[in-house]
Amino acid sequence: MRELDELLVRYLERHYEDDSDADKAAFREVLTLADPELNAYLLQRQTPSSESLARAIERILGRVQT
Repeated sequence: MRELDELLVRYLERHYEDDSDADKAAFREVLTLADPELNAYLLQRQTPSSESLARAIERILGRVQT
């Protein structure tokens, strides 16, 4: 989905550079997800079982929605 791509790019451009190494690694992990899984997480239809992945999704959604 183009909208989700834009969400990720916006986060990358605005926040990635200032993120901690752990947060950068978690964001890169988000980028490795299969599209259906990524869509489910970003559209909040599912919650990741990995704590670091869940935190990355929350950061992406929280920062963009503010």
